[in-house]
Amino acid sequence: MMKFASFETIVEMIYGYMPKKKSEYGRGTQTAVSFAGGYAAGILCAVVSHPADVMVSKLNANRQPGEAFGAAMGRIYKDIGFGGLWNGLVIRIFMIGTLTSLQWGIYDSFKIFMGFPTTGGAAPPPKQTASL
Repeated sequence: MMKFASFETIVEMIYGYMPKKKSEYGRGTQTAVSFAGGYAAGILCAVVSHPADVMVSKLNANRQPGEAFGAAMGRIYKDIGFGGLWNGLVIRIFMIGTLTSLQWGIYDSFKIFMGFPTTGGAAPPPKQTASL
């Protein structure tokens, strides 16, 4: 869910830092922005999900017969510590970041090919002025 929740926001932020409006850029630039936004969303996804995935893997591999879930988690955490929950994160970032960027790049490339509007770069909300 993290990659879907963050992708649109990241792409809009990228376009917000670019000097022109999204509509003024060509297909290649729009696809590159989608790719970059997808990679950043993949990084966030990897960071958020990694500790829980490590713990689930350890539980599946090291849970003793008849051991309660909470007791197994406590024992495993005592063995690996907080740092152990983050082992392998760099590889996971590379893997998930690349897959997510390709996913969004292909999705937006298809939309460009079909003539549909691409992701992100929505017009900012109108500014409200104080009335007396």
